[in-house]
Amino acid sequence: MSIRPWVIVEPPDSRGLRKITVGDKAVGSAWSLRELRKILSRLGYPKMMDVEDPASICWRGGNSKVWPDRPWRRRGVSALMFAGLLGSAVLHVVIGWPDAFKALTFSQRIVGAIFVLAGFLQAGATLAAIDYCGRRQLKVSGAITLLGAFITLPTAALLVFMWLEEREYTPYLWTFIPLLPWSLWALYLLIHQKSWHGTPHPKKFAAGVAATAILTAVSLAYSTMYQPTVAPIRFILKTQFGKPQASANLKRVTIPLKLYVKNDGGIPIYVINDDYTVWGRSIEYSAKGEGMKQWKADTEERGYGADAQRYAQEGEADVIASGHFSGPGTWLDAGEEFAYETVVRLPRNANYGELEATLTMDFTRKDRGRLDDDFGIPWYSWDESEGQYYCPPDECGEYIIYHGRVRHNNNLVNVTRKPRYVTAFWHPESGLSDFISSFDFKKKAITVYREGIDEAEVAREQERYGVATITANSKMLTNELLPRSGG
Repeated sequence: MSIRPWVIVEPPDSRGLRKITVGDKAVGSAWSLRELRKILSRLGYPKMMDVEDPASICWRGGNSKVWPDRPWRRRGVSALMFAGLLGSAVLHVVIGWPDAFKALTFSQRIVGAIFVLAGFLQAGATLAAIDYCGRRQLKVSGAITLLGAFITLPTAALLVFMWLEEREYTPYLWTFIPLLPWSLWALYLLIHQKSWHGTPHPKKFAAGVAATAILTAVSLAYSTMYQPTVAPIRFILKTQFGKPQASANLKRVTIPLKLYVKNDGGIPIYVINDDYTVWGRSIEYSAKGEGMKQWKADTEERGYGADAQRYAQEGEADVIASGHFSGPGTWLDAGEEFAYETVVRLPRNANYGELEATLTMDFTRKDRGRLDDDFGIPWYSWDESEGQYYCPPDECGEYIIYHGRVRHNNNLVNVTRKPRYVTAFWHPESGLSDFISSFDFKKKAITVYREGIDEAEVAREQERYGVATITANSKMLTNELLPRSGG
């Protein structure tokens, strides 16, 4: 009758780990003789038992001195694998979370949810990597770790590609740029080790990986290539003068002015800036028909094609009334309308041949970006107590300033760019002006109007956020209507 050893130590695997069995039962694995003694001690064996006694331990593939483990290398690889998967998991959740819960469109929320789901999958892969880089007690830990590295590669590559377009500093650089070489290293290592071996259903796992790849590719393509321009932007914008009313002493005239806007399209919008202005313009008549000769000079002076009339010529225009309509920072949802009524007051004997009311609105699409609530707070450039917003009036003029953060609805853009801000100016005579750029008033003041602003960047951001202008105007002839209002 042969004597069967109680303890069997198997040959070291490719990483130097040796499996330990007692009888027919696996009791653990050890990287070193010290770990072997700890395992046997927990099982009730003497701490200082003779490990060379063939009656107690059977050594296969090497004796008690064969421990090829390189602990520093193994621990370094484990730490690097863990850090990469954890960093990628956090990055995916950070990218996807705002879009999943705050994006305007359903499709954008789906893309955000996919990124969040990918982040949770990678969190699971991070835990699986601890087992796979350790004693591999779970058969599927290698396959799950491979899936996590597989998800990281396209996301990191896309983020680096998007960052290269403008190459701006962002704190996320310290995450997604290292993740690109990390993902290549992790995939090479895991594929070289055939980490999927031992998976109970390899075909199903391969199908899951393929589905994940397709889903990731579709979501990334949508996030970067799709521009929500299918639904058009349509507005109904009106200005209308009412019937003039003379004062009791017939010295003043009051003219009602109605302003109206309706978002008649399918996309909600933010109002970046708006302005209504009423102009009074004198008209000079010429019985000799010399007006056509002045057309060229008028066009050069105004910068656009002036009206050409043979027997009449428009004179200088004066601003009679001006103000905001709905105001910067407000918004119009699809189908929403807004109306505002004011009055224009002027003396009865005002020397104007006509009045012209213009309504202008600069807006950005809400399906492209979100404005912070503090954008609608007005700041006064002439007030020294306004801090960075102050600018001496003799250098900059006097403006009401609006400034706030704008965030793209595709959070991939936000993490690969410096923060973007909307800046708007308004003055009753010079009207409105606004732009989106990386300029932040809280960090730097504009000493001269728009000094140091990158116009190329402004043009790119205008396209990116769908910034556009709509305008409407109406006219009335005062020399015909005002005398009638007197009685």
